[in-house]
Amino acid sequence: MAGTRDAILDALEDLTADELKKFKMKLLSVTLREGYRRIPRGTLLPMDAVDLTDKLVSSYLGPYATELTTHVLSEMGMQDTAARLQAKAARAALHFVDRHRKDLIQRVTDVNGVLDVLHGNVLSEEQYEAVRAEATNQDKMRRLFSFAPAWNLTCKELLFQALKDTQPFLVSDLEKS
Repeated sequence: MAGTRDAILDALEDLTADELKKFKMKLLSVTLREGYRRIPRGTLLPMDAVDLTDKLVSSYLGPYATELTTHVLSEMGMQDTAARLQAKAARAALHFVDRHRKDLIQRVTDVNGVLDVLHGNVLSEEQYEAVRAEATNQDKMRRLFSFAPAWNLTCKELLFQALKDTQPFLVSDLEKS
């Protein structure tokens, strides 16, 4: 949820003091989904962008907090800010291996080490051998990613951990981007 929080914070920090005040006033009057409660006026009005972001994310959870913030920004006529928020939130919602697929294909140098970690847990013997049979590291990574659409979050996490173990400097560099 840190990515969602950061995306909302970036959007709210782009607002002037008057725009932030207007945002809070609109937030008080917008129709909420069933099951969600309005942030009390006395709590909401004195908040700065950081506190408001924390309150939005804790009160409405990541996806709905983003949707609600985007809606209020749009109601204020700030479609560009709303669109940037949606794009950042969508990107943040992707798993690391999905966000950095292109860079991983290009930059992973120890594919065999990654495969050894994934063998038996994520990859079947046949899949393992198919990836190892590719000629270059890039081709091996492309082949590995060809299996990814069938993976659940646990499989992606295992790949991420294998990358952290075998390519720590690459992962660190990509996490910063």
